[in-house]
Amino acid sequence: MTASRLLTLSLAALLGTAAAAPVALAQVPSQEARRPAEDAELQAAIAKANAYTALANRTLRAIDSWNRYKSWVDMKRGPTGKERYIDYGMYSLYDVTGEIAKAEAATANPPAQPELDGSVRRYIKAYQELAPLVTRGERYYDRKDYRDDGAAEGRELHVRMVPAAEIFLRERAAFDQQLNAYKKMVDARDLAAIEAAEGRSARWQLRNIMINARAVMDTMPSNEKPIVDLKAFDEALAGYAAAIREMDRFKDANPSGVPMIESSAGSWLGSLRDFRDKLGRAKGDVRKGAASDANRLVSSYNMMISMSEGAARMIR
Repeated sequence: MTASRLLTLSLAALLGTAAAAPVALAQVPSQEARRPAEDAELQAAIAKANAYTALANRTLRAIDSWNRYKSWVDMKRGPTGKERYIDYGMYSLYDVTGEIAKAEAATANPPAQPELDGSVRRYIKAYQELAPLVTRGERYYDRKDYRDDGAAEGRELHVRMVPAAEIFLRERAAFDQQLNAYKKMVDARDLAAIEAAEGRSARWQLRNIMINARAVMDTMPSNEKPIVDLKAFDEALAGYAAAIREMDRFKDANPSGVPMIESSAGSWLGSLRDFRDKLGRAKGDVRKGAASDANRLVSSYNMMISMSEGAARMIR
């Protein structure tokens, strides 16, 4: 497998290896119980962001499954039934009925975001076109039905899946771009509201760390852009390092600190600096010896998201 296959396909897509983890998005913890009534509009914005984020995270499995399929099949001619790794098949999809229902409802809820809301509707439509084909393919290869029909059904599925997947991935890229911009706005407003209400509390520290961690992820390489913009990466890295130092100052004054995430957040900073050293030697080209580091950073980031969600519940 070439190094480029190890790169992230997009900021919210999967790494090229079948075992690698998707880049998840962090939800914004709801603060309704602690916020004054005049923040109702912010809470509505958070609710919309969270509904869309849940949809984005849960449907990443479709990209994972498609990458799995692409790893063993000849995309031009389709399956023959004799591929060396045909047993890889496809991954089964998650049940996203609830996420789709909530996201569809959110498109009609305030605050109106015409471009983002429209992107969500198109993305859901594209997903619903592709998902039944992926499910059919997963069952077909898992049960080795290709041994009975010489991969005839597999070739028929291939012809239908390829255009559906192309549309889905195009709509996913547009959705990612719109959602990322919206989340940045909501995150900034939420962080400011927490500071106004509580000061730079444990809750503020947690949000500040994860916002700056996401800023780093936004500079990570992809298959389409394997060469990292080192200036942008350095700026994001400096922001994340400042967030860690702020957390350290908080812990010095408050021994209980920020639950669950302190150690992982600090270690991630060290890993980022190692990654930066390798990028520097490769003039930003992640294919030249840093692809494995990129994989590990993404996996660690996803673990931090899970831990941050647990920490947010503990701080309440």
